[in-house]
Amino acid sequence: MTASPRLPRLAVVGSVNIDITHHVDALPTPGETVLANTRELHLGGKGANQAAAAARLGAQTTLLAAVGDDEHARFARTQLERAGVNIDHLCTTARPTGTAAIAVDPEGENLIIVDPSANAELGPVASLGGGDTLLLQLEVPLEAVTAAVEAATGFVALNLAPARHLPAATLERADLIIVNEHEWRALPELAGCRRVVVTSGSEGIDLIEHGAVALHVDAVPTEVVNTVGAGDAFSAAVTLGFAAGLDPRTALSVAAAVGAEAVADPASQPHFARYQDYLDRA
Repeated sequence: MTASPRLPRLAVVGSVNIDITHHVDALPTPGETVLANTRELHLGGKGANQAAAAARLGAQTTLLAAVGDDEHARFARTQLERAGVNIDHLCTTARPTGTAAIAVDPEGENLIIVDPSANAELGPVASLGGGDTLLLQLEVPLEAVTAAVEAATGFVALNLAPARHLPAATLERADLIIVNEHEWRALPELAGCRRVVVTSGSEGIDLIEHGAVALHVDAVPTEVVNTVGAGDAFSAAVTLGFAAGLDPRTALSVAAAVGAEAVADPASQPHFARYQDYLDRA
C-alpha cells in the first residue's frame, strides 16, 4: 500500500451549469435534426464537476461560483452538498443558472451548447474560502480567473478549457497547466510554461516541461460511455496529486485511473472511491 498523502484544501473557481443530456443514435450534422432516445438532467459545469470530483476523492473542497435565483440553482446547491462540496461561497445573480444542452452518441462522443448566464456574472474573488490549492477553468470571465490567481498563495492549477489566451503573468504563476491535445495545439504559448499536462484520450498523457516531453503515462483501458465531465474529474485528481507532492508518474497514473472511471459512467459527475484507493492501484 502506498502511503496516503495529505490532500490539500482545494478552492475551485469556475462554472455551474445544469446539463440537459440527450442520448442519440448519432450526433447531428449541420442542418440535421435527430431524435433522442432518453433525456437526463444532471449538475454540470466545469467548476462544479471538478469540485464534486475532488470532494468525492476526499479533499476538503470549496466552490466559488455564480448561480441564479431559480430551481436550477436549488438543484445545483443540493447536488453539490451531497457531493461534500462547501457552497458557502456561491453567489446569486439576477441572471438564471447556466445550462448546457448535450447530445451523446453510443460511443460516448458528444456535442455541447452552453448558455453561461449566471457564470458570466462571476466577479473577481479576493479570498479563496480557506483553500490552499487553487483549480480554475475558463468558463467564467477572465477577470475572475486572473483575480483568483493573484489571490492565491499556494499551488495553482489552470485547466485551459475552453482554450483561451491568458496573460503571460497568469501562465507564469501556474504551477500546473492542464489541457487536452486540441487545446495544446491552439495555445502555442504553452510551450514556454514550466509544467503542462496534455491528455490525448486513448493515446495517454504527456507531461511537458518547457516544451519538451518529460514523461508519458499510458491511458487506462475502459469502455467509453460518456466523455462529458471526464476531463474535469481528471483535472481534479491530477491537481490533488501534484499539490500533495506525489511524484509525477504516480500523480498522472492516479488521475488516469480516475478519468477512465469517469468515461465509463453515464453521469458528468460520477461517484468515485477515495483518492487512496486509486493510489494503492497505481
